[in-house]
Amino acid sequence: MTRSLARFRSTFTSFTAGQKAVAVVGGLALLMAGFMVFRWAATPSYSPLFSNMAAEDAAAVIDELEATGVPYEISNGGATVMVPKDQVHETRIALSGEGLPASTDGGYSLLDEQSLSTSQFQEQTSFKRAMEGELATTIEAIDGVRTAVVHLAMPPKQVFAKEQDPAKASVLVATDRGDAFQPEQVQAVVHLVASSIEGLDPDKVTVTDSTGRVLSADGTTGGTGSGTRAQAVEEYQDDLTAKIQRTLDTVVGPNNSTVVVTANLDFDKSVSTTTTYESDPEAKPLSRSRQRESYNGGAGDQGTAGGVVGPEGQMENPGGGGDGSYSKETTTEDNAVNTVVETREAAPGGVESLHIGVALDTNAPVKPGAANMRNLIAAAIGEDLERGDTIEVTELPFDRSAEEAAQKELEAAAAADAKAARNEMLRNGGLAALVVLMLVLAWLKGRRRAKARAQATTYVVEQLRADQAARTQQQPQVEAASAAMMALEAAEKSEADDLRDELAALVERQPEDVAQLLRGWLVERP
Repeated sequence: MTRSLARFRSTFTSFTAGQKAVAVVGGLALLMAGFMVFRWAATPSYSPLFSNMAAEDAAAVIDELEATGVPYEISNGGATVMVPKDQVHETRIALSGEGLPASTDGGYSLLDEQSLSTSQFQEQTSFKRAMEGELATTIEAIDGVRTAVVHLAMPPKQVFAKEQDPAKASVLVATDRGDAFQPEQVQAVVHLVASSIEGLDPDKVTVTDSTGRVLSADGTTGGTGSGTRAQAVEEYQDDLTAKIQRTLDTVVGPNNSTVVVTANLDFDKSVSTTTTYESDPEAKPLSRSRQRESYNGGAGDQGTAGGVVGPEGQMENPGGGGDGSYSKETTTEDNAVNTVVETREAAPGGVESLHIGVALDTNAPVKPGAANMRNLIAAAIGEDLERGDTIEVTELPFDRSAEEAAQKELEAAAAADAKAARNEMLRNGGLAALVVLMLVLAWLKGRRRAKARAQATTYVVEQLRADQAARTQQQPQVEAASAAMMALEAAEKSEADDLRDELAALVERQPEDVAQLLRGWLVERP
């Protein structure tokens, strides 16, 4: 460890000021990143324990969590308490055992507090509050609904049904931020409330959102509401417009025609009954009766005046020669008759009339003609002149100035984006080239330093060897070296090795200074 620390110290001291600053900043950044990663990994994941709590419930839950030492976080303006994900269920069970959360906004729990001394008015009021609370809780279960408030107007029962006032309801719905209450959801709330209260007509339910916008007013919620009717008309018109526009684009080309469709839909519900009587002439009658009457009178009777009564009561042809007889025969038959009763119920949403306006560009490359296009559209939509359908096709020159300006703006925006992308690519390429150049320069500089260090070390070693050889030649030749001389040589050799190590370390730390010193020696030597 001491050797490693000494090596690190010697390496750090050999750095320049800039390298030392980079090393210190990089080390601190690594330590900070490691600390942040460790803290992120050690932080538990929180999940909601209770949501949409009252202030007193939140305070009681927080006190209990602090007493038990469970970590927690508060969100949603203090209405939601969050605990570590792995402790949600056991903490919820423990708090439920303590009776938390204790408060309630209503519901059927209000009826648990009834006593024998409860008055009729208090009983009715408690029932109304319980129904309001239960309906609010049920509506809040719909996706996107954050809070719901329900108010019921339930008049007392009357003896006679004609004197009974109708029940009414109003609902205030607050949705999550960014969510819009759809017409289908409005109808779901209306019918949910109407089906929960006895005698409540869906027409008597009013739904309002938190912004004060009336989603369903009294008298328009039953069947198809006003909002739903407008949406149905708009959807039908959009669908028919899209079909006609696709046909026109195929014939005259895109952007060479425009279509406007106005549809009148019938949302009234009607029921018609038709009765038809039919009989088979070949079938035998169920019953038949025949009556015959005849009279014979003698014309030669003297006592009988014969003749025909005139217009003024006088007898014409008195005493005529008629015989005064007549006969009459009547036949009555009861035939079998088949009765067919047909009842038809027309559903709301039928088409009363269609009005279509089409404009064709006279500068289009294809010109099919207004008459041909009208016949094509009439066949496509099933034109019915009896219900008042109208189709008008007109050829006019289109104004392309806005389209051309938009095209120029798009081209300019595309050119700007391409230029920005090209500049970014050049900047990134320049930065990459600069980094590569810096790495190459650093590599070349390190290589030059290593080469200078190797040359300096080799030169110093050669000088030491030359000095050692010179000293060896100057010493007298001794045939038998004594033990003291051998010890002296060993000591000198150890000293030379230590000197060589120190020189190598000096060259490692300060290669440029050593090289400059050696160049000075070379210049000074004769």
